[in-house]
Amino acid sequence: MKPNDSSDEVLDPVAAYDRIAPVFEEISLRREAYLRKIEELVVARVPANSQSLLDVGAGDGRRAIRIAREAGIHKTVLLEPSEKMLRGADARCEIWPIRAEALNGTVGEGRSFDVIICLWNVLGHIRLQDRLSVLRELARLLSQDGVLFVDVNYRYNMGAYGLWRTVGRMVYDRFAPAQSNGDVLVSWELDGMGCTTYGHVFMQREMENLIAGAGLKITGKIFVDYGSGEVRRRGLQGNLFYVLRRRG
Repeated sequence: MKPNDSSDEVLDPVAAYDRIAPVFEEISLRREAYLRKIEELVVARVPANSQSLLDVGAGDGRRAIRIAREAGIHKTVLLEPSEKMLRGADARCEIWPIRAEALNGTVGEGRSFDVIICLWNVLGHIRLQDRLSVLRELARLLSQDGVLFVDVNYRYNMGAYGLWRTVGRMVYDRFAPAQSNGDVLVSWELDGMGCTTYGHVFMQREMENLIAGAGLKITGKIFVDYGSGEVRRRGLQGNLFYVLRRRG
């Protein structure tokens, strides 16, 4: 995904993923180093004896299948509203064909998951007014000792956005603070197949407020280079990967 500044047509995220479904695998290969590092970080932190996994914004489902296989998880649920993205999904997976925003107290009632993943800035495709409620629902769906893994694009990731753009964002946020400052357009282009949708890039403080408001606690935070997939020591060099558990 590449934040952009303008587009002739800005699609709803579900419509955008429907459009890029035929080339999604190729698009993913552009970020393979980053995506595989995130998967590696998840698998290394899956609680022992975990039996169930929910992937929120599952795409084509391949990521969830790889993680479940490597972690020895036998029950996998894919939450994905794009019908075209799911056409090739593994038939052994249970499908929830809904938006994350549609989660409520009755969806998955009586169910819980040892592992929930919400990866590759899926949270950034959810509108501001819905982000907290989505995280609260994911907290509800966690088992008592379950873990939620989230990674998001970091607004001040100088390695991805460059020095001057990052400094400009910092100055703007200092003098005109607003959560909407992180709203961006996200564009994909491959072999003539392109589209643009809306997204959001996050500040650490913003994420930590959301996490606390959802009744979750941070048990791990790692900066991951969006290009190389290397773990970085400083936030200015990577995206944000969180390991979260229910509070209390």
